[in-house]
Amino acid sequence: MATAAAKRYARAVFELATDEGRVEEWRRHLVAITELMGDPGIAQVLQNPTIPAARRMELITGTKLLDPEATNLARMLVETGRVDQAGGILDEFEELADEAAGRVRATVTTAVELSTDDRERIGDQLSQRLGKEVRLTAAVDRRIVGGLTLRYGDHLIDASVAARLQQLRRQLADAS
Repeated sequence: MATAAAKRYARAVFELATDEGRVEEWRRHLVAITELMGDPGIAQVLQNPTIPAARRMELITGTKLLDPEATNLARMLVETGRVDQAGGILDEFEELADEAAGRVRATVTTAVELSTDDRERIGDQLSQRLGKEVRLTAAVDRRIVGGLTLRYGDHLIDASVAARLQQLRRQLADAS
């Protein structure tokens, strides 16, 4: 989950990207920043206050991965001590972009890994049901035993074996 600061940064970048008609380009910039700052060795240097700020900034400006605008954002994250929030900024930016484009993000959780065909089928069925493009993420959680849970927006569809067993336990406890 993104922090309040990550949400503010994401919203500011999204507004800039929208105004300039460069949402996808900025998404790529944020991916590059997240990958750069997500590298443990680089993050350790960027977050180390004993290393002079100018040297830390050289690490960012020295890489040819970022264009000047993305470099400015990366420098701001280093200066404000928010290197660790690059991933949250990217996540929030993508949520804002999906919302603006009328896309829905969903997560399907199963006890075993889903095949590509199963993921596509679930995503297609949800898209048809909602009448919107769905970006589906798959997760594995063995605690659900079987079946699946599907989360999108504020909705949760719990068709897991674990949930059904819990219901059965409650019914048995109420009956006695």
